[in-house]
Amino acid sequence: MPLVRTGELMAGVRESGRAVFAFNVVTLEHAEAVAAGAEAAHRPAVLQISQNAVRFHGGRLAPLAAAATAVARAAAVPLALHLDHVTRTELLHAAHPQGFSSVMFDASALPYGDNVKATAEAVRWGRQRGIWVESELGRVGGKDGEPPVDAHTPGARTDPAEAARFVEATGVDALAAAVGSSHAMSERTAVLDTGLIRRLHGAVPVPLVLHGSSGVPDEGLRAAVAAGISKVNIGTALNAACTAAVRTHLGERPAAVDPRTYLAAGRQAMADTVEHFLRLTAGPR
Repeated sequence: MPLVRTGELMAGVRESGRAVFAFNVVTLEHAEAVAAGAEAAHRPAVLQISQNAVRFHGGRLAPLAAAATAVARAAAVPLALHLDHVTRTELLHAAHPQGFSSVMFDASALPYGDNVKATAEAVRWGRQRGIWVESELGRVGGKDGEPPVDAHTPGARTDPAEAARFVEATGVDALAAAVGSSHAMSERTAVLDTGLIRRLHGAVPVPLVLHGSSGVPDEGLRAAVAAGISKVNIGTALNAACTAAVRTHLGERPAAVDPRTYLAAGRQAMADTVEHFLRLTAGPR
């Protein structure tokens, strides 16, 4: 199955009431697990590499991107490659040579006017290269060691009227909205504002993206998709599954030294997690 473009997977999803799931890739095992889970669920998915993952790999994007691309091309289901939470222009510009078909450009920490200006420039750059661009409005929080943003903090959640102005001014292809979730949550206790999701869905003509989805219970994710979320990002849930499996494996085998044995356990746990999320909603086949 050839590597597909994110825009192809997202086409028509907003109107269908379905969602595309995107999974963070930190290592080769993550990419292999996403492919295996997607194949088991018989559904497409997005492999996303974040700026933080690039930093983990010494600031080098090419090796992990090449590995993810190779995994996607060998998969039996459609997989796309997405560069996530990019704040640095030089990393944004590295996306096209490395085969990414989409980028999440994150200027949400800037004042509104500066966010609009920076995002519009990223969109212009992406249009010239056929790259689908996602951006963020509001403060999801929890990245780079930040404490989670209280969903009730004034200004934290995305305002529908402001979102409509932002999308029109920037031309983004998708909008990540702050609706009650937070990045890096290890417990699934987030309560989403589905009413706000519905209002945002009615206010903007582009797909809505949910970040921090690992902290949302299954029923909350189903409700979010039904309310208008079109792309669901999952990261921490994979890491938690992997780490738990590795801990169990090594706890039961204290003499083990071959990393292939415990990495295989971690990879399978991540694949099972991917399959679980992909079966939650009636996503595209």
